[in-house]
Amino acid sequence: MKLYVCEKHTDLAMEKLIDEYETAPLLEKLTENQQLSTACEYCENKPAYLVANIHSSTK
Repeated sequence: MKLYVCEKHTDLAMEKLIDEYETAPLLEKLTENQQLSTACEYCENKPAYLVANIHSSTK
């Protein structure tokens, strides 16, 4: 599972993945080249981080 989230919702996304997969998720700050046209999973802000479980490809 991959979640693209803003700064404000990083903790919420991490908690969701920890609860679901019972392992620490990967947290990757998005670079300018990785910026998406989609919004944060929880609001309309621009995503700043990718939060993913270890079974998701982050590339």
